[in-house]
Amino acid sequence: MSASAPATRELAELTGPEAAATLTADSIVVLPIGSIEHHGDHLPLATDLIMADVLSSRIVAQAAASGQDVWRLPPLAYTKSDEHHWAPGTFWIGADELLATLRSIGRSLAATPARTLVLFNGHGGNVALLGVALRELRRLYGLRTFAMSVAVPSGDGDSAGIGGPDEEGLGIHGGWGETSLLMHLRPELVHADRFKRAIPEGLSSNRLIGFGGAPVQFGWLSDDFGFDGLLGDPTGSTAEVGAGIATDLVARSVAGLAEIATFNPKGTS
Repeated sequence: MSASAPATRELAELTGPEAAATLTADSIVVLPIGSIEHHGDHLPLATDLIMADVLSSRIVAQAAASGQDVWRLPPLAYTKSDEHHWAPGTFWIGADELLATLRSIGRSLAATPARTLVLFNGHGGNVALLGVALRELRRLYGLRTFAMSVAVPSGDGDSAGIGGPDEEGLGIHGGWGETSLLMHLRPELVHADRFKRAIPEGLSSNRLIGFGGAPVQFGWLSDDFGFDGLLGDPTGSTAEVGAGIATDLVARSVAGLAEIATFNPKGTS
């Protein structure tokens, strides 16, 4: 960044000429991506947006302080949350609409000197589509594209020393880790008096069918599990646990940005 550039890492706070003069081919631009969706009666609709927005701001600030040429765009709030379509308060757009929006953002970034875009995602329902977007933006605009996520741990009954109730590997929505993180980021929006366990008995006993990297994936809507859209156990969540999750996530993401800055798909030879 030039000596005369404004002391901000919020790209939208620059003027147009400042952005053109400040961004370079080495600049990394981070786009936070959240959602506005049902999170039961103990967490706000903006849970995923808050996580993506606040944590990306911390990550970019720390990365810039370490000397990285990194900038942040304003977050996307309305994304692919159709698994919660049944719940009033969920505001979602379709997969085609989100992909088109990301294409347009990539096209706009390609009109600047910056060549690297990092999608920082706070909503699990976006993950598959963002993987498609990475390749689309790479192919269409020649951008270097990457994705990082707000990954929160699932409670495991403290078998691994991280605490929390045993969520049987199912704490994916409104559970212990996510609730703890919100208690750290925006405690006034968390209703601790409404915490309740939402783990379907026996679901984790399936050997092959599951979430994430399980060999057999399944299509699901958040009201399939019988707990008003929740899947996890927020009981035992604390702001202290959330602060630790945030610290680890920010440190890992800052290190990830450092690797992105020098990444070469051809290797080091």
